[in-house]
Amino acid sequence: MPRIEDLQLFVCAADHGGLSAAARALDMAPAAASAALKRLETALGGRLFVRSTRSLRLTMEGERYLAYARGVLQLLEEGAASVAQASAVIGGELNLSIPSDLGRNVLLLWLDDFQARHPDVRLRIRISDRLADLYRQPVDIAIRYGEPEDSSMVALPLAPDNRRVLCAAPAYLKRHGAPRAVSDLAAHNCLRFVLGEQIHERWTFHRGKRTEQATVQGDRIGDDGDLVRRWALAGQGLAYKSTLDVADDLRRGRLVALLETHQGETAPLNLVCAHRLMLSPAVVALRTFLQERLARHAVVARPTK
Repeated sequence: MPRIEDLQLFVCAADHGGLSAAARALDMAPAAASAALKRLETALGGRLFVRSTRSLRLTMEGERYLAYARGVLQLLEEGAASVAQASAVIGGELNLSIPSDLGRNVLLLWLDDFQARHPDVRLRIRISDRLADLYRQPVDIAIRYGEPEDSSMVALPLAPDNRRVLCAAPAYLKRHGAPRAVSDLAAHNCLRFVLGEQIHERWTFHRGKRTEQATVQGDRIGDDGDLVRRWALAGQGLAYKSTLDVADDLRRGRLVALLETHQGETAPLNLVCAHRLMLSPAVVALRTFLQERLARHAVVARPTK
């Protein structure tokens, strides 16, 4: 199969009427130009030029092949231009994996707005709290809490300062009262969540430079964040949720933030992809859009002291 650079040299030599002129036009050494022409003729099994000391003249075979060579190079240029144009347009299909609770109750509505703003974007969405295998599954990007375990992944911050918040429904607090200290959690029904393959039952809180932990118990465990939130809304126990997940519930009083003198664990939200080449204009635009929305969402959800 002829090399592209050899085809370029052949066409340029035909246009300029000489190998030296073609070498100068392509910024090649004369020896490299001569080697390219010889390589092309060897690959084709025929002479393309009749050489003299002063000029180059196309053979009959060379004249026939020139049209094909021009066509190949033109198609390659058109293809490159098409890719460049497509890469500058906010459009195309995005295969997106989003977490259960935030995805269903917040992100889906925002993604409607994003598509209204960019109508050439098509979305294919997976909702799950398990991190998709971005190498094996048809997923371009994932929105996930925490840093990816695979350090080769690219993780771009969406809400880096997000934290967990301890909360419960007013109905639960009316029946059982509110915990006043981290140690009080032992007396409460705590709604636990499966993270990866492990139950998240060791809850960490920060107060100034002091860190306190509690290993909690309860009668319910779920592997779906939306399920745990629904249990909390139904008054079934205490939940230790991402503030972004329960933002509207805190604002509307459906859930009450507890232990407000303490800070919950960090729960940064990231946009994750397998490689930076996946960061198309549509992905970059989506990240900027979500960053703006999440910043406003977090401010609204901040409990008043």
